[in-house]
Amino acid sequence: MTRATLLALLASLSAVPALANDTTAVLKTGGLAYTRSNEISMEEEKLYISPKEVRVDYLYRNTSDKPVETYVAFPMPDIGGGPEENVDAGDVESDNFLGFTVTQDGKSIEPSLQQRVYVGHIDMTDAVSGAGVPLNPKSERARQAVMKLSQATIDDWLTRGLIIPDIYDDGSGMKKEYSPVWTLKSAYYWRTTFAPGKNINVSHSYRPSVGGTVATTFLDENNQPKGERYEEYQRKYCIDEAFTRIARKSVEAMRNGEPHLVENWISYILTTGSNWYGPIKKFTLVVDKGEEDNFVSFCGEGVKKTGPTTFEMTKTDFFPEKDLDILLLVPTQAP
Repeated sequence: MTRATLLALLASLSAVPALANDTTAVLKTGGLAYTRSNEISMEEEKLYISPKEVRVDYLYRNTSDKPVETYVAFPMPDIGGGPEENVDAGDVESDNFLGFTVTQDGKSIEPSLQQRVYVGHIDMTDAVSGAGVPLNPKSERARQAVMKLSQATIDDWLTRGLIIPDIYDDGSGMKKEYSPVWTLKSAYYWRTTFAPGKNINVSHSYRPSVGGTVATTFLDENNQPKGERYEEYQRKYCIDEAFTRIARKSVEAMRNGEPHLVENWISYILTTGSNWYGPIKKFTLVVDKGEEDNFVSFCGEGVKKTGPTTFEMTKTDFFPEKDLDILLLVPTQAP
């Protein structure tokens, strides 16, 4: 992909709350996966991404002369446990932690949900579910359930690598708890039939995982565009000189205790679009930076500004070879 950096003029530095932590990781989400790929083509995909919503509209077509019955799946991002895992994982107390919804030809679908627990490459679902512990390792309900396990189960789970001890001083002396450290793998799926020679519309939406920092982090210690992290951002987000100048001014403002910019990140797996038969015949991407005084940079070709906060890219016969990573610089108020 060629470089395309999309900038918006910073009209004002409005005060918004700073992130509570230094860095928040981002979950990379993506499109629908298909268990077969030699008969169903993707005629069109319309992808809308903003800090508050991801919305995708698909138009599929059965290119064969017979009905095709198959499963369509939406793989959720993996959720890892542990006290050091700082990630925006949505509503971790809900199985549907990113609020996923799906319709087919305008009718709501209640997809099945498969969730499995892994330690490394070993499936430990039976051990966790059999103990009555919620499967999301970031859930407070899971942590509380672990604390109620018998000592024999605690010892077994320590051996399995499902939990680790968390020792801390709360001011009244040393405390020991146990933190879930397994990985939760989830996928929504449903069975559908594609009639021969006909189109089918599938739409889904969810809240994206938005990561970020309390500062601008891709410049070196001397506020210069140098170093491995800067080179990584050039590759990943296609930042250019204009975007870099904005970041340098922000760092200077932060050092002076003035309002500055923080980073937000959104990632989306585009390459699942290659799982279908042939290319995506018509692909439209709309990136919405959220607020007019935000700045946005991502890699793309032929990107056009279509509104105060929106940017659009269109492609025909599109084979996605690279996932999409979006960098936002968002105004905040210095503490």
